[in-house]
Amino acid sequence: MTINLVPYHSKYDAALQAFHLPPEQIQFSALPNKYLRTNKPGQHRIVMTNATDQPVGFFLLHETERVQDYSPNLQAMLLTTLTVNQCEQGKGYANQAMDLVSPYIQTHFPDKNEIVLVVNKKNIPAQKLYKKSGFFDTGERRVGRIGEQIVMNCMIT
Repeated sequence: MTINLVPYHSKYDAALQAFHLPPEQIQFSALPNKYLRTNKPGQHRIVMTNATDQPVGFFLLHETERVQDYSPNLQAMLLTTLTVNQCEQGKGYANQAMDLVSPYIQTHFPDKNEIVLVVNKKNIPAQKLYKKSGFFDTGERRVGRIGEQIVMNCMIT
């Protein structure tokens, strides 16, 4: 099944509030309902929708000062909180989202040329996803709430 990346809209609230993750995944991310009522400047809520416009995933793109914690590039965006609803996992949606994020940024944020993210050292599935999608380990490390974080980036061409 094919997905689309769309800006958040309140019409997705009920479905996003119903998202669920098992404990072994929730430790590495956050559920979308945490972000439905907050709209911070420079923080963009992105919904992954299926062919019937139903949300299957969610992530945030940041163009705030927080980006500079991970890249000196003023044209970088930070990707966080990538989540696929548990009942939709195993269908390739996260892979598709990662393939679509660069074109999405080129369309909606044409001045941006880099995506940065951090992934927990223990989150091997996410590391594999990001590497497969063209992200590289920058060699930088951070200490997160549950351990070592690997800083990764991908240039948008």
